Formats: sequence, C-alpha cells, structure tokens
Amino acid sequence: MEVYRYEKNPLITPMDVTPHKEGFEVIGAFNAGIASYNGEVIMLLRVAERPISPDPACVLAPVYNVEQRDLTLIELRLDDERYDFSDPRVIRNKTQTGSFQYLTSISYLRIARSRDGHNFTVDADPFLYPSESLETFGIEDPRITQIGDTYYIYYSAVSPVGIGESMVSTTDFVEVTRHGMIFGPDNKDVLIFPEKVNGKYYALHRPTTKSTGNPEMWIAESDNLLYWGNHKHLIGLRAGMWDCGRMGGGCVPIKTERGWLELYHGATPEHRYCMGAVLLDLDDPSKVLARSRNPILEPEAAYEKQGFFGDVVFACGTLVEGDVVKMYYGVADTSMAACELSLLAILDSLETV
Repeated sequence: MEVYRYEKNPLITPMDVTPHKEGFEVIGAFNAGIASYNGEVIMLLRVAERPISPDPACVLAPVYNVEQRDLTLIELRLDDERYDFSDPRVIRNKTQTGSFQYLTSISYLRIARSRDGHNFTVDADPFLYPSESLETFGIEDPRITQIGDTYYIYYSAVSPVGIGESMVSTTDFVEVTRHGMIFGPDNKDVLIFPEKVNGKYYALHRPTTKSTGNPEMWIAESDNLLYWGNHKHLIGLRAGMWDCGRMGGGCVPIKTERGWLELYHGATPEHRYCMGAVLLDLDDPSKVLARSRNPILEPEAAYEKQGFFGDVVFACGTLVEGDVVKMYYGVADTSMAACELSLLAILDSLETV
C-alpha cells in the first residue's frame, strides 16, 4: 500500500502542549478525533499529563476527586512489592490478576486547530476535563461523528469501576451537552456511523470480556444514539496475522459505492499496532464483505516505532477529499502524525470474505 506521510510529521508532540496543571509534564498528545468545522481542521487531542515526583523512589498516581473537583495524587513507592511498575502506562496490583490499580497519568481532551491540515495550534485550555465519578482516571481516545450540524464526541471514560464509552455533543466546539455513558464497562473503540441506515443508527464497539471471548469488534443499532441494542459480533482475531492479539474500530466509517469502509486497528500479543480496513454492506452494516489481509499502515518511521509506548499507529479520524483519505493518527502513544492514502487503492486491496 502506497502511503504518503506528511513531511512535518509528527505534527504535534508533547512539547507543543503546555501542561494544564502546575507540577505536571505532558507525556502524550495523541489519538485525536478529527472533524472539519468553520474552515478549520479540528484535532481533538488526547493529552496525557503526569505529575512530576520530587522523590525518584516514588511514583505519583493522579486521580480526579469529584468532591474536591481537583486531582488527588497517590504516592506509591517503587520498592513496594505489592505493585508492578513494569508498564509505563499503569500500576498493577499483583494481588488482582488482570486489573490495574492506578494510571501513571491523567488524560483529557484539548483542541488543536489548522487551516491547512498540516500546521496546528493548540488551544490554551482543555476542551473536556474529567468531571464525574466515571472519569476519575481520565478520558481517552475520542472520536467525532458529524450528523447534520451536530458533532457527537464520544470517548473512553476510565475509573476504578471500569472503562466505558461516554458521549457529549456540540455545534460550535465551545458549549457541550452531556449524554452520559452510552456503552458500559468494559467497552471502548466506539464508532458511530455518520448517517442512518434503513432508519437506524449504527455503532461499532469493542467489549472486553473476562470470562470467554476476545477483544474483537461488535456492531449495535439505536433509534436515538443513546440506547443501543441488537448487538452482533462483527469480526474477530486472526491467528498469526497483524490483528491476532486485539482489535478495535479506528475511524468513523466512510460511505463508498462499494460499502461502508471502516479503518480499524489491530495488534499482536507483543502490542505492535497497525491499521487495516474492513468493508461492510451499505444496507446492512452487520454483513462483512471484505477485509485487509495486510495492514494499510504499520509502524515504520522512527516517530512511530519510538516513544512512550513504541511500535504503535492508532488512528481515530480521517478527512476524505475525492480519492484522498487523509488519516490522522497517534504514534507511539506520544504524538500525532498524518498520512494520505488512495481510497480506491484501499478498496482494491481488500479480500472478499
């Protein structure tokens, strides 16, 4: 697959973002939702900030305190044998298999704006910051679906009781209306289709099961964007391939003459993240028509392979202009980059299933 990576990549790095909190450092500006509004490209960044510990033997874990409406910092010593600090993203309690106790940073959403899609300026203040009990560990990985003049923004809301998908809406990227959690824990990687199909809204989602099953893609339908049902399994992991470890929806589905084109991420058990595609039926998106055998984008550039969590390309949004798919994507859980691909080339690369 021929890919044109922008010469200015990475377009936004942590150094381009001023910390919201004093005594914190920005360690990530990545996995942004993408929209076009008022002549600008809106990049809704996930910004991850980490408290700077004055003691190198301690880690400070930030937690949003709902009562105080501010962050509380939990001090954890690196020599405390109860905790596993091997993953830079999370602090795991060794007595609770498969779960984590704290995150090492707090994530929120911040807008970056561009007139040309290449040069961005970052707003001074957060657009959305954790504010309720289901967001005490942060809000992550937004996507944006425009329906009419309304932009629906949905994101992973993380707290000690799990990870679910919450949604707000806006018409001006200033004022927001909150709609609450639309997919309960544990669920993420939600993508809402940009129009109704046969009178129904459709959404992709990725539940994480702890009893049986794998982290794979599902589809659901709704009459009102708030209450989702008729859930169906869509596509699963493929042994020995680039999406054999986990997968989830990436970008808002693109309507083409051949079907709904969904650009999704897949990872190996070693956490190498790539982007691929799946084609869904125009009249029944629960029907899979074709799928990528090989990735359409994989981590090859230095900024994709090296960073806070390397070997990751993770797209949450595109802009489509004719045959050109402009895909904005997070790299190495650190920065934002962009590339261009041919829509026709993506469609032609898919294998019928």
